Amino acid sequence: MHAQDYAIKQLEESPRHHEWVELTSNDRTLYSFVAYPEREDESPVVIVIHENRGLNDWARSFTDQLAAEGFIAIAPDLLSQSATGVEKTTDFETSDDARKAIYALDADRVTNDLVAITEYAKTLEAGNGKVVVIGFCWGGSQSFRFATNAGDRIEAAIVCYGTAPKETTSFESIEVPVFGLYGGADNRVNATIPATEKAMNSYDKTYEYEIYDGAGHAFFRRGDNPDEQGPNKLARDKGWEKILEILKNQ
Repeated sequence: MHAQDYAIKQLEESPRHHEWVELTSNDRTLYSFVAYPEREDESPVVIVIHENRGLNDWARSFTDQLAAEGFIAIAPDLLSQSATGVEKTTDFETSDDARKAIYALDADRVTNDLVAITEYAKTLEAGNGKVVVIGFCWGGSQSFRFATNAGDRIEAAIVCYGTAPKETTSFESIEVPVFGLYGGADNRVNATIPATEKAMNSYDKTYEYEIYDGAGHAFFRRGDNPDEQGPNKLARDKGWEKILEILKNQ
């Protein structure tokens, strides 16, 4: 149920080094997928926060795409040991089971996991100490939330079709720029943007965003599928260019 053939093919054909790392967080093992770039100097690290159905093949392939552009990319499986008999996302019987488990996660547990991953990222000898977080869907919301409690641990947060925390007073603690990438046909998320922008401005925080006409929710994943055409594909390509621009300016 987790298989995405195009993503698996990309991972299998990648010349880059991939590995799983095991960290201790919240008194259990946190599994994370890491992709390394092929470069001679130290590189920034990007933490990839998965969608609401856990760490799937596409999320792992996205880490490899980032590595192809010269970044170390780490995708933590935030469903690690989240239920009896579950080590990783792929141990859930269905993707819907994984989704239910995602929404049952304690918010502080997620924060602690992201702190653990960020601290690990800063210890990598191949890294340059700079860390950016990017998230998709549920992960986009977590990326925004992490910006409110990450302090100076990260350089920026990128939010892909995720919503901001409802408690906008938490924006006061944000120390980094937040960038949003949204699909024009995703009004469930987009309806929250004006209030988010107003609140961020009230605290004098940087919040920049782009909305891609006609694209739906999850356009990065959908647009990566070779069979996908139209607005989602166009949004994916434009969004990818924007992500690289953001990362290279941190």
